[in-house]
Amino acid sequence: MDRDLTDERVYERERAGSVTRRGVLRLSAAGLGLAAVALSERPARADTGPIVKPLPPELFTVYGSNAEMKWEAMLGQGYTTPIDRFFVRNHTRTPLIDAGSWRLRLWGTGLLGSPTEAAPIEFTYDQLRGLPSETVAAFIECTGNGRSFYTSQQHQTVIGTPWKLGAVGVASWRGVRLARVLERAGLSRTAVDIMPRGLDDEFITGGVNLGRVRRPLPVAKALQDVLVAYEMNGEPLPPDHGFPVRLVVPSWVGIASIKWLGDIQVSDEPLHSPWNTQFYRLFGPGYPAEGSAPLTGQVTKSAFELPWAATLAAGRTHVLHGRSWSGNGRIRQVQISTDGGATWHRADHGDQRGSRAWLRWQFRWRPEHPGSYVLLARGTDEAGIVQPDQAPYNTLGYLFGAVVQHPVTVA
Repeated sequence: MDRDLTDERVYERERAGSVTRRGVLRLSAAGLGLAAVALSERPARADTGPIVKPLPPELFTVYGSNAEMKWEAMLGQGYTTPIDRFFVRNHTRTPLIDAGSWRLRLWGTGLLGSPTEAAPIEFTYDQLRGLPSETVAAFIECTGNGRSFYTSQQHQTVIGTPWKLGAVGVASWRGVRLARVLERAGLSRTAVDIMPRGLDDEFITGGVNLGRVRRPLPVAKALQDVLVAYEMNGEPLPPDHGFPVRLVVPSWVGIASIKWLGDIQVSDEPLHSPWNTQFYRLFGPGYPAEGSAPLTGQVTKSAFELPWAATLAAGRTHVLHGRSWSGNGRIRQVQISTDGGATWHRADHGDQRGSRAWLRWQFRWRPEHPGSYVLLARGTDEAGIVQPDQAPYNTLGYLFGAVVQHPVTVA
Protein backbone atom coordinates (compact mmCIF):
# COMPACT_ATOMS: atom_id res chain seq x y z
CA MET A 1 0.00 0.00 0.00
CA ASP A 2 1.28 3.50 -0.85
CA ARG A 3 1.99 5.66 2.16
CA ASP A 4 1.55 9.40 1.83
CA LEU A 5 3.98 10.58 4.47
CA THR A 6 3.09 14.21 3.76
CA ASP A 7 -0.19 13.42 5.55
CA GLU A 8 0.46 13.71 9.29
CA ARG A 9 -2.33 11.27 10.09
CA VAL A 10 -0.59 8.60 8.04
CA TYR A 11 2.82 9.58 9.33
CA GLU A 12 1.61 9.47 12.93
CA ARG A 13 0.95 5.77 12.50
CA GLU A 14 4.56 5.40 11.40
CA ARG A 15 5.73 7.25 14.51
CA ALA A 16 3.47 5.14 16.70
CA GLY A 17 5.21 2.02 15.45
CA SER A 18 8.51 3.15 16.91
CA VAL A 19 7.64 5.58 19.71
CA THR A 20 5.16 4.90 22.51
CA ARG A 21 3.03 7.60 24.11
CA ARG A 22 5.31 7.52 27.16
CA GLY A 23 8.26 7.99 24.84
CA VAL A 24 6.55 10.95 23.18
CA LEU A 25 6.16 12.68 26.51
CA ARG A 26 9.74 11.85 27.44
CA LEU A 27 11.00 13.28 24.16
CA SER A 28 8.83 16.38 24.64
CA ALA A 29 10.30 16.92 28.07
CA ALA A 30 13.79 16.33 26.73
CA GLY A 31 13.08 19.01 24.19
CA LEU A 32 12.76 21.56 26.97
CA GLY A 33 16.42 21.16 27.76
CA LEU A 34 17.33 21.09 24.08
CA ALA A 35 15.53 24.37 23.55
CA ALA A 36 17.76 26.03 26.12
CA VAL A 37 20.93 25.08 24.28
CA ALA A 38 22.40 27.75 22.03
CA LEU A 39 20.43 30.60 23.56
CA SER A 40 23.79 32.31 23.94
CA GLU A 41 24.18 32.01 20.16
CA ARG A 42 20.98 33.88 19.38
CA PRO A 43 21.29 37.09 17.34
CA ALA A 44 21.22 40.35 19.25
CA ARG A 45 17.73 41.78 19.74
CA ALA A 46 16.16 44.85 21.18
CA ASP A 47 13.35 44.81 23.71
CA THR A 48 9.95 45.49 22.19
CA GLY A 49 6.31 45.17 23.07
CA PRO A 50 4.47 42.02 22.04
CA ILE A 51 3.85 43.41 18.53
CA VAL A 52 5.95 45.97 16.66
CA LYS A 53 3.69 47.33 13.92
CA PRO A 54 0.84 49.80 14.52
CA LEU A 55 -2.50 48.20 15.40
CA PRO A 56 -5.18 50.81 14.60
CA PRO A 57 -8.61 49.77 15.90
CA GLU A 58 -10.18 50.09 12.46
CA LEU A 59 -7.89 47.29 11.24
CA PHE A 60 -7.37 45.01 14.23
CA THR A 61 -8.84 43.48 17.34
CA VAL A 62 -5.96 42.98 19.77
CA TYR A 63 -5.65 40.07 22.21
CA GLY A 64 -2.42 40.72 24.12
CA SER A 65 0.39 39.36 21.94
CA ASN A 66 -2.05 38.54 19.11
CA ALA A 67 -3.89 40.79 16.67
CA GLU A 68 -6.85 39.76 14.52
CA MET A 69 -7.57 41.43 11.20
CA LYS A 70 -11.03 42.93 10.88
CA TRP A 71 -12.54 41.57 7.69
CA GLU A 72 -14.02 44.89 6.60
CA ALA A 73 -10.41 46.09 6.30
CA MET A 74 -10.04 43.83 3.24
CA LEU A 75 -12.87 45.48 1.30
CA GLY A 76 -11.43 47.17 -1.77
CA GLN A 77 -8.00 45.63 -1.29
CA GLY A 78 -6.23 43.49 -3.86
CA TYR A 79 -5.80 39.75 -3.90
CA THR A 80 -3.18 39.56 -1.15
CA THR A 81 -3.50 40.84 2.40
CA PRO A 82 -1.58 44.11 2.82
CA ILE A 83 1.21 43.81 5.38
CA ASP A 84 -0.29 46.58 7.51
CA ARG A 85 -3.40 44.46 8.13
CA PHE A 86 -2.00 40.92 8.14
CA PHE A 87 -2.90 39.19 11.42
CA VAL A 88 -0.25 38.55 14.09
CA ARG A 89 0.03 35.36 16.14
CA ASN A 90 2.84 35.44 18.73
CA HIS A 91 3.46 32.97 21.51
CA THR A 92 5.57 35.58 23.32
CA ARG A 93 6.65 38.79 21.58
CA THR A 94 8.17 39.89 18.30
CA PRO A 95 11.99 39.80 18.41
CA LEU A 96 14.15 42.29 16.52
CA ILE A 97 16.95 40.39 14.80
CA ASP A 98 20.04 41.66 13.01
CA ALA A 99 20.20 39.97 9.59
CA GLY A 100 23.95 40.56 9.38
CA SER A 101 24.74 38.36 12.39
CA TRP A 102 21.84 35.94 11.87
CA ARG A 103 22.62 32.39 10.74
CA LEU A 104 20.36 29.50 9.79
CA ARG A 105 21.88 26.44 11.47
CA LEU A 106 21.15 22.88 10.36
CA TRP A 107 22.28 19.88 12.36
CA GLY A 108 21.36 16.34 13.33
CA THR A 109 21.62 12.67 12.48
CA GLY A 110 19.59 13.11 9.30
CA LEU A 111 22.40 15.05 7.64
CA LEU A 112 25.53 13.52 6.14
CA GLY A 113 28.28 13.54 8.72
CA SER A 114 25.74 14.17 11.52
CA PRO A 115 26.75 17.76 12.29
CA THR A 116 26.00 18.70 15.89
CA GLU A 117 24.15 21.67 17.31
CA ALA A 118 27.51 22.97 18.53
CA ALA A 119 29.05 22.60 15.06
CA PRO A 120 26.18 22.92 12.55
CA ILE A 121 25.94 23.64 8.83
CA GLU A 122 25.33 27.37 8.51
CA PHE A 123 23.75 29.71 5.94
CA THR A 124 23.96 33.49 6.14
CA TYR A 125 21.11 35.75 5.07
CA ASP A 126 22.98 36.75 1.91
CA GLN A 127 23.76 33.13 1.06
CA LEU A 128 20.08 32.21 1.26
CA ARG A 129 19.10 35.16 -0.91
CA GLY A 130 21.74 34.09 -3.40
CA LEU A 131 20.10 30.70 -3.97
CA PRO A 132 17.50 30.24 -6.76
CA SER A 133 14.20 31.65 -5.51
CA GLU A 134 10.52 31.20 -6.18
CA THR A 135 7.35 33.06 -5.23
CA VAL A 136 4.21 31.40 -3.88
CA ALA A 137 0.79 32.89 -3.10
CA ALA A 138 -0.39 31.06 0.01
CA PHE A 139 -2.55 31.60 3.05
CA ILE A 140 -1.27 31.29 6.59
CA GLU A 141 -3.96 30.71 9.18
CA CYS A 142 -3.96 30.19 12.92
CA THR A 143 -5.26 26.74 13.87
CA GLY A 144 -7.74 28.41 16.23
CA ASN A 145 -9.17 30.80 13.64
CA GLY A 146 -12.94 30.89 14.18
CA ARG A 147 -12.61 29.54 17.74
CA SER A 148 -15.13 32.00 19.21
CA PHE A 149 -17.94 30.48 17.16
CA TYR A 150 -17.76 27.24 19.12
CA THR A 151 -19.13 29.35 21.96
CA SER A 152 -21.35 31.92 20.19
CA GLN A 153 -22.93 29.52 17.67
CA GLN A 154 -22.58 26.06 19.19
CA HIS A 155 -22.73 27.04 22.88
CA GLN A 156 -19.63 25.00 23.71
CA THR A 157 -16.79 25.94 26.05
CA VAL A 158 -13.32 26.11 24.49
CA ILE A 159 -9.91 27.39 25.57
CA GLY A 160 -7.76 29.91 23.73
CA THR A 161 -7.76 33.26 21.95
CA PRO A 162 -11.37 34.00 20.87
CA TRP A 163 -10.64 34.65 17.20
CA LYS A 164 -13.51 35.31 14.82
CA LEU A 165 -12.33 34.73 11.23
CA GLY A 166 -9.51 37.26 11.00
CA ALA A 167 -6.55 35.07 11.98
CA VAL A 168 -5.75 34.37 8.32
CA GLY A 169 -4.04 36.15 5.47
CA VAL A 170 -2.76 35.49 1.97
CA ALA A 171 0.61 36.89 0.94
CA SER A 172 2.97 36.54 -1.97
CA TRP A 173 5.94 34.83 -0.33
CA ARG A 174 9.38 34.78 -1.94
CA GLY A 175 12.23 32.57 -0.82
CA VAL A 176 14.13 29.37 -1.47
CA ARG A 177 12.70 25.88 -1.36
CA LEU A 178 13.47 24.10 1.88
CA ALA A 179 14.31 21.08 -0.25
CA ARG A 180 17.19 23.02 -1.82
CA VAL A 181 18.50 24.14 1.58
CA LEU A 182 18.39 20.57 2.89
CA GLU A 183 20.14 19.32 -0.23
CA ARG A 184 22.90 21.91 0.21
CA ALA A 185 23.26 20.91 3.85
CA GLY A 186 23.66 17.23 2.91
CA LEU A 187 20.33 15.50 3.53
CA SER A 188 20.77 11.80 4.27
CA ARG A 189 18.53 9.11 2.80
CA THR A 190 17.83 8.00 6.37
CA ALA A 191 16.28 11.33 7.42
CA VAL A 192 12.64 11.10 8.52
CA ASP A 193 11.88 14.33 10.44
CA ILE A 194 12.97 17.93 10.64
CA MET A 195 12.43 20.27 13.59
CA PRO A 196 12.46 23.99 12.70
CA ARG A 197 12.82 26.27 15.71
CA GLY A 198 12.16 29.98 16.09
CA LEU A 199 14.24 32.71 17.73
CA ASP A 200 11.44 34.23 19.79
CA ASP A 201 11.49 34.03 23.57
CA GLU A 202 10.94 30.80 25.42
CA PHE A 203 7.25 30.07 25.95
CA ILE A 204 6.11 29.66 29.55
CA THR A 205 2.63 28.39 30.34
CA GLY A 206 1.24 27.24 33.68
CA GLY A 207 4.63 27.90 35.24
CA VAL A 208 6.35 25.46 32.87
CA ASN A 209 9.02 26.60 30.41
CA LEU A 210 8.37 24.81 27.12
CA GLY A 211 11.33 26.39 25.35
CA ARG A 212 11.27 28.15 22.02
CA VAL A 213 8.51 27.40 19.53
CA ARG A 214 9.34 24.39 17.37
CA ARG A 215 7.32 21.73 15.60
CA PRO A 216 8.47 18.74 13.55
CA LEU A 217 7.67 18.15 9.90
CA PRO A 218 7.98 14.89 8.01
CA VAL A 219 10.85 15.08 5.54
CA ALA A 220 8.37 14.12 2.81
CA LYS A 221 6.41 17.35 3.43
CA ALA A 222 9.59 19.40 3.82
CA LEU A 223 10.71 18.28 0.37
CA GLN A 224 7.30 18.77 -1.24
CA ASP A 225 6.44 22.48 -1.17
CA VAL A 226 7.83 24.20 1.94
CA LEU A 227 9.44 27.61 1.42
CA VAL A 228 12.18 29.30 3.43
CA ALA A 229 10.76 32.79 2.89
CA TYR A 230 12.52 36.15 3.22
CA GLU A 231 10.04 38.41 1.39
CA MET A 232 6.34 39.13 1.80
CA ASN A 233 4.36 40.97 -0.88
CA GLY A 234 7.59 42.12 -2.54
CA GLU A 235 9.20 43.49 0.66
CA PRO A 236 11.61 42.01 3.20
CA LEU A 237 9.68 40.22 5.93
CA PRO A 238 8.56 42.70 8.61
CA PRO A 239 9.56 41.82 12.21
CA ASP A 240 6.05 40.66 13.19
CA HIS A 241 5.95 38.25 10.28
CA GLY A 242 9.27 36.54 10.76
CA PHE A 243 12.23 38.74 9.75
CA PRO A 244 14.74 37.79 8.62
CA VAL A 245 13.48 34.34 7.56
CA ARG A 246 10.43 32.16 8.21
CA LEU A 247 8.97 28.92 6.94
CA VAL A 248 5.85 28.90 4.79
CA VAL A 249 4.14 25.50 4.87
CA PRO A 250 1.29 25.84 2.36
CA SER A 251 -2.20 24.65 3.34
CA TRP A 252 -1.08 23.48 6.79
CA VAL A 253 -1.99 24.92 10.17
CA GLY A 254 -0.13 28.14 10.92
CA ILE A 255 2.03 26.73 13.73
CA ALA A 256 3.98 24.77 11.10
CA SER A 257 5.14 28.01 9.43
CA ILE A 258 7.74 28.85 12.07
CA LYS A 259 8.67 32.55 12.25
CA TRP A 260 12.14 33.98 12.99
CA LEU A 261 13.69 30.70 11.88
CA GLY A 262 16.93 30.04 13.74
CA ASP A 263 17.83 26.39 13.34
CA ILE A 264 16.56 23.13 11.87
CA GLN A 265 17.25 19.77 13.43
CA VAL A 266 17.26 16.98 10.84
CA SER A 267 16.83 13.52 12.33
CA ASP A 268 16.85 9.89 11.31
CA GLU A 269 14.35 9.23 14.12
CA PRO A 270 10.89 10.73 14.83
CA LEU A 271 10.97 14.11 16.59
CA HIS A 272 8.43 15.55 19.01
CA SER A 273 7.76 18.79 20.82
CA PRO A 274 4.96 20.26 22.95
CA TRP A 275 3.61 21.80 19.73
CA ASN A 276 2.69 18.41 18.27
CA THR A 277 1.96 16.49 21.49
CA GLN A 278 0.54 18.88 24.10
CA PHE A 279 -0.95 21.36 21.60
CA TYR A 280 -2.28 21.21 18.04
CA ARG A 281 -4.11 17.94 18.47
CA LEU A 282 -7.84 17.49 19.00
CA PHE A 283 -8.83 16.73 22.58
CA GLY A 284 -12.21 16.12 24.16
CA PRO A 285 -15.16 13.73 23.85
CA GLY A 286 -14.59 11.15 21.15
CA TYR A 287 -10.81 11.53 21.12
CA PRO A 288 -8.24 9.33 22.91
CA ALA A 289 -6.51 10.66 26.02
CA GLU A 290 -3.43 11.62 23.98
CA GLY A 291 -5.61 13.43 21.47
CA SER A 292 -5.86 13.02 17.73
CA ALA A 293 -2.90 12.84 15.39
CA PRO A 294 -1.05 16.19 15.15
CA LEU A 295 -3.06 18.66 13.07
CA THR A 296 -1.82 19.55 9.63
CA GLY A 297 -4.25 20.55 6.88
CA GLN A 298 -6.68 23.44 7.36
CA VAL A 299 -10.44 23.19 6.88
CA THR A 300 -12.64 25.16 4.46
CA LYS A 301 -13.81 28.63 5.56
CA SER A 302 -15.62 31.65 4.12
CA ALA A 303 -15.78 35.25 5.34
CA PHE A 304 -17.67 38.39 4.36
CA GLU A 305 -15.71 41.62 3.89
CA LEU A 306 -18.28 43.32 6.06
CA PRO A 307 -18.29 44.72 9.60
CA TRP A 308 -19.74 42.44 12.24
CA ALA A 309 -23.36 43.52 12.90
CA ALA A 310 -23.20 45.93 9.96
CA THR A 311 -26.14 48.21 9.14
CA LEU A 312 -27.32 48.28 5.51
CA ALA A 313 -29.98 50.41 3.84
CA ALA A 314 -33.29 48.87 2.82
CA GLY A 315 -34.46 49.20 -0.78
CA ARG A 316 -30.93 49.38 -2.18
CA THR A 317 -28.77 46.82 -3.98
CA HIS A 318 -25.66 45.92 -2.00
CA VAL A 319 -22.72 44.03 -3.43
CA LEU A 320 -21.51 41.68 -0.71
CA HIS A 321 -17.85 40.74 -1.05
CA GLY A 322 -15.95 37.92 0.59
CA ARG A 323 -13.28 35.24 0.33
CA SER A 324 -13.17 31.47 0.78
CA TRP A 325 -10.19 29.14 1.22
CA SER A 326 -9.36 25.53 2.04
CA GLY A 327 -6.42 23.37 3.02
CA ASN A 328 -7.74 20.78 0.58
CA GLY A 329 -7.02 22.91 -2.50
CA ARG A 330 -9.06 25.19 -4.73
CA ILE A 331 -12.55 26.42 -3.93
CA ARG A 332 -15.03 25.07 -6.48
CA GLN A 333 -18.03 27.21 -5.58
CA VAL A 334 -19.42 29.55 -2.93
CA GLN A 335 -23.09 29.80 -1.99
CA ILE A 336 -24.76 32.64 -0.13
CA SER A 337 -27.91 32.70 1.99
CA THR A 338 -29.54 35.93 3.14
CA ASP A 339 -32.43 34.25 4.94
CA GLY A 340 -30.58 32.20 7.54
CA GLY A 341 -30.13 29.14 5.33
CA ALA A 342 -33.67 28.70 3.97
CA THR A 343 -32.44 29.30 0.42
CA TRP A 344 -28.98 29.37 -1.16
CA HIS A 345 -27.67 31.17 -4.25
CA ARG A 346 -24.38 30.85 -6.05
CA ALA A 347 -21.94 33.75 -5.70
CA ASP A 348 -19.99 35.20 -8.60
CA HIS A 349 -16.26 34.81 -8.26
CA GLY A 350 -12.96 35.80 -9.80
CA ASP A 351 -9.69 33.93 -10.07
CA GLN A 352 -7.89 31.87 -7.46
CA ARG A 353 -4.11 32.10 -7.58
CA GLY A 354 -3.29 28.45 -7.21
CA SER A 355 -4.52 25.86 -4.78
CA ARG A 356 -2.89 27.36 -1.69
CA ALA A 357 -4.59 30.76 -1.61
CA TRP A 358 -8.19 31.96 -1.57
CA LEU A 359 -11.08 32.71 -3.91
CA ARG A 360 -12.64 36.18 -3.98
CA TRP A 361 -16.39 36.32 -4.60
CA GLN A 362 -19.30 38.73 -4.64
CA PHE A 363 -23.08 38.57 -4.35
CA ARG A 364 -25.74 41.20 -5.13
CA TRP A 365 -28.43 41.56 -2.49
CA ARG A 366 -31.39 43.96 -2.35
CA PRO A 367 -33.16 43.74 1.01
CA GLU A 368 -36.57 45.41 0.77
CA HIS A 369 -37.64 45.26 4.41
CA PRO A 370 -35.94 46.58 7.56
CA GLY A 371 -35.05 44.11 10.26
CA SER A 372 -32.39 41.73 11.52
CA TYR A 373 -30.83 39.29 9.07
CA VAL A 374 -28.22 36.55 9.20
CA LEU A 375 -25.90 36.22 6.22
CA LEU A 376 -24.29 32.87 5.47
CA ALA A 377 -21.50 31.94 3.08
CA ARG A 378 -20.41 28.36 2.48
CA GLY A 379 -17.61 27.14 0.28
CA THR A 380 -17.14 23.83 -1.48
CA ASP A 381 -13.55 22.83 -2.20
CA GLU A 382 -12.16 20.71 -4.99
CA ALA A 383 -12.24 17.64 -2.73
CA GLY A 384 -16.03 18.05 -2.61
CA ILE A 385 -16.05 19.09 1.06
CA VAL A 386 -18.86 21.54 1.85
CA GLN A 387 -18.77 23.70 4.94
CA PRO A 388 -21.13 22.08 7.48
CA ASP A 389 -23.69 23.70 9.77
CA GLN A 390 -21.71 22.57 12.83
CA ALA A 391 -18.02 21.92 13.48
CA PRO A 392 -16.92 18.84 15.44
CA TYR A 393 -16.22 19.91 19.01
CA ASN A 394 -12.79 19.87 20.59
CA THR A 395 -11.78 21.52 23.86
CA LEU A 396 -8.99 23.68 22.39
CA GLY A 397 -11.30 25.08 19.72
CA TYR A 398 -9.22 24.15 16.70
CA LEU A 399 -10.32 23.93 13.06
CA PHE A 400 -13.73 25.60 13.20
CA GLY A 401 -14.99 25.07 9.66
CA ALA A 402 -18.76 25.46 10.01
CA VAL A 403 -20.73 28.16 8.18
CA VAL A 404 -20.47 31.37 10.21
CA GLN A 405 -23.65 33.29 11.01
CA HIS A 406 -22.89 36.92 10.15
CA PRO A 407 -25.50 39.31 11.63
CA VAL A 408 -26.60 42.49 9.84
CA THR A 409 -29.33 45.04 10.39
CA VAL A 410 -31.33 46.47 7.49
CA ALA A 411 -32.70 49.94 8.23
